Amino acid sequence: MSASAPALDGPRCFCRDCLGDLDIKATRCGKCGSPRLVRHRALPSLTLAHIDCDAFYATVEKRDNPEIADKPVIIGGGKRGVVSAACYISRTFGVRSAMPMFKALALCPQAVVIRPDMAKYVRVGREVRHAMQTLTPLVEPLSIDEAFLDLSGTQRVHGMIPAKVLARFARDVERDIGITVSVGLSCNKFLAKIASDLDKPRGFAALDQDEAREMLADRPVGFIYGVGPATQEKLLQRGFRTIADLQRADEVELMKQFGTEGRRLWRLARGIDDRLVVADRGAKTISNETTFENDIKDFATLEKVLWRLSEKVSSRLKNSELSGLTITLKLKTADFRQRTRSQSIQTPTQLAARIFAVSRELLAKEIDGTAFRLIGTGVSALRPGDQAEDSDMLDRRSAHAERAIDNLRKKFGNAAVIRGIAYEGPEKEEDEEEEEE
Repeated sequence: MSASAPALDGPRCFCRDCLGDLDIKATRCGKCGSPRLVRHRALPSLTLAHIDCDAFYATVEKRDNPEIADKPVIIGGGKRGVVSAACYISRTFGVRSAMPMFKALALCPQAVVIRPDMAKYVRVGREVRHAMQTLTPLVEPLSIDEAFLDLSGTQRVHGMIPAKVLARFARDVERDIGITVSVGLSCNKFLAKIASDLDKPRGFAALDQDEAREMLADRPVGFIYGVGPATQEKLLQRGFRTIADLQRADEVELMKQFGTEGRRLWRLARGIDDRLVVADRGAKTISNETTFENDIKDFATLEKVLWRLSEKVSSRLKNSELSGLTITLKLKTADFRQRTRSQSIQTPTQLAARIFAVSRELLAKEIDGTAFRLIGTGVSALRPGDQAEDSDMLDRRSAHAERAIDNLRKKFGNAAVIRGIAYEGPEKEEDEEEEEE
């Protein structure tokens, strides 16, 4: 939707709690007394939203354990791991996602540390996703806990403007699922994402293109999505430090210097973004990784861990009825340098044995005396599970054996059958993490 789209009929201000309409100058709801108001002069015409669950992993854990509701909580591994998520209380101490755990605990030694439970977070994320899909079919997931929604044309269906629909959604999620979300509402993706960060947690902010230029001006160029350290350095070398510098630049000149990226930067600096919401992209990668208590350089030890990770990835593929064509090995050295190696296979697979075989081959090429602090494996280029083919006799025998083991584990638990290679795996691993992108 463009900034020049015709305005819809509806309120410019309403109460987020009772949804009652208010005068745009109101400071509190006259009906229920709530100070939680949404106001914007263009409110009826804004239809594109970004919804982000607040400190998702930590909030889910606090929901399930009220005793830690008012305590700083960090989701992550042990001293050698990294922070997967930090609640807002722990963030006041300077704790941030992806921070090494030893730094986080030095900043907030009183924090409650909880190891990630990705299966639980995925279940809750799906509950939220299903609730989003009752608002509009145009839901584009970005991760387990955030998505873009396009509510254009839904006012007649819901009997209220999109802003009210979103406020009701946030209220219902908090009541029914027990977590909170923040909502950003605008006319395009770029501005909706910015808006959702303006009023966290339990926030709701609206932003239109007319006010975007002034708001963006003082931000560094790295604030624009897709501008990484390398691009930012190139921009700095050519005198572009803030977004205001890009706003003053000539579009043609930027294109001469940076090609099509120059045009993209020129447009986003002015709050212009024509990307459409693409309904449910689904998972792009299913992976699992672990960080060790002590660095490991021994191939045999790494191999055992890799088998267990391959089994976890395989289980998630099977449960999701997916298979994949590309297998990726991830390693992180003791000095935090990352190595990523991938190999595509001829037919999609969901078999642990196949995932392990390819990952093991990739791992063997990286064994050069380097000690690793993290190892992971994953499958991408995902396809429906029924496209997985057991292409030769070995695969067919492996598939038959794996599915027999799967059935036993479903009946008697995961410990019912343990493959020999995993039987003596290392006991002190940290920060086990699954990703579904």
